[in-house]
Amino acid sequence: MVLDQEIKAQLNQYLALMEGDVLIKVSAGDDEVSKQMLELTDAFASMSSRIKVEKADLLRTPSFSVNRPGEETGIVFAGVPLGHEFTSLVLALLQVSGRAPKVEQDVIERIKNVQGVYRFETYISLSCHNCPDVVQALNLMSVLNPGITHTMIDGAVYKAEVESKNIMAVPSVFLNGEFFGGGRMTIDEILDKMGLKRDDSALFNKETYDVLVVGGGPAGASAAIYSARKGIRTGIVADRFGGQVVDTVSIENFIGVKYTEGPKLAASLEEHVKEYNVDVMKLQRATRLEKNGEFVEVELENGAVLKSKTVILSTGARWRNIDVPGEEEFKNKGVAYCPHCDGPLYAGKRVAVVGGGNSGVEAAIDLAGICSHVTVLATASELKADAVLQDRLYSLSNVTVLTNVQTKEITGTDKVNGISYTERETGAEKHVELEGVFVQIGLVPNTEWLGDDIERTDSGEIVVDKRGATSLPGVFAGGDCTDSAYNQIIISMGSGATAALSAFDYLIRH
Repeated sequence: MVLDQEIKAQLNQYLALMEGDVLIKVSAGDDEVSKQMLELTDAFASMSSRIKVEKADLLRTPSFSVNRPGEETGIVFAGVPLGHEFTSLVLALLQVSGRAPKVEQDVIERIKNVQGVYRFETYISLSCHNCPDVVQALNLMSVLNPGITHTMIDGAVYKAEVESKNIMAVPSVFLNGEFFGGGRMTIDEILDKMGLKRDDSALFNKETYDVLVVGGGPAGASAAIYSARKGIRTGIVADRFGGQVVDTVSIENFIGVKYTEGPKLAASLEEHVKEYNVDVMKLQRATRLEKNGEFVEVELENGAVLKSKTVILSTGARWRNIDVPGEEEFKNKGVAYCPHCDGPLYAGKRVAVVGGGNSGVEAAIDLAGICSHVTVLATASELKADAVLQDRLYSLSNVTVLTNVQTKEITGTDKVNGISYTERETGAEKHVELEGVFVQIGLVPNTEWLGDDIERTDSGEIVVDKRGATSLPGVFAGGDCTDSAYNQIIISMGSGATAALSAFDYLIRH
């Protein structure tokens, strides 16, 4: 059974929102995937009188398209969109039926004004939590503009295509047959890459803020909400909402919520911020911060300078690189950072995991279930992961653990073919032949753009006191970019709230 009773019950509520009829055209063969696809599409048709299914001859088999009767929308699913992609299918059905999308009107207008023919293809894995963002964005663009089409392709089903195009990371997007981009992308980012940038001229004429938040992760969202609730002029500059949370698959320690997923929480953060009178400036990156008289100036990448009486830094952190030869050259060509997203592309292959902490060991355990062999490389003399994880790791027959070693180089030609390391005790250099390297060595704060006026630790973390105040008066900070003892979502939210309350107190006193 493709859909269990619980999912069907939830699905009935969504399908009741359909506003028009939808025709699903299925191109199926005798293979197992085709049988699952027919079972899935027939299940949808049995649950709504608005959905009809008919057989067709599409470019790929197995695949199916979602259309309005008498009109091709260009939305195709080449594979069975379950797992993380199930929501993509539900949204496609609703939007093709005429349900209005939850997107800003200026974005809708930009999509409708796109001229030309754009054939997008996105290679995904069903375990990838970043892929649905891209799939849903391109599907929506196909709904709104007849010149745009999009096909979601399950790499596990179309392995020959994946191999021929040398795809080693998902999502991988192709436009008119040429590689377009990889990794998580929003609609805004896709339109930017197409050369259809939004009008940022308004950023050059912003009034002075009482509080300007830089960063849109849990700390930034919390700071913006707490500031706005004080009734003061609040702005938030965010490269992307959610920050590192977007790259988190499952979240089970967020108090009050038994389980959620990173992208879902990130969307909730943005939605919550927009409930308040906050000037949201997305897809903007800060490049300079300077105290100028009574105001703090924040310069953006496009040259605009924002002024505020106080600033809250919540720029978060990113995956730490190992900074060895071959890492940069082979990113998305065998070097990866997300085992959940890219792991399925390495099924039956040999891989290495660099990192002996919880994230590294968890990655190794996950990869051992699909890869032929996993080599774990840890710099310390022993793994630092929790004991229960280590016990599980050492019980696996296809895992080799190397401790007290230093990664020296990731080798390859057009893609990764091995990793070289040095035994720290003996100095001996060794090499392991493999096809993929997953880097899991923790985080580095996004603070390199700050000047010397902001005190930071040797590792780049912003030094703050118990009120979230930095060394520069009027500037506060919270979240993973600070010298907080622990990096957790709930702690970041609390520190963001602390920074906002402290900024308000500063405004009252000054």
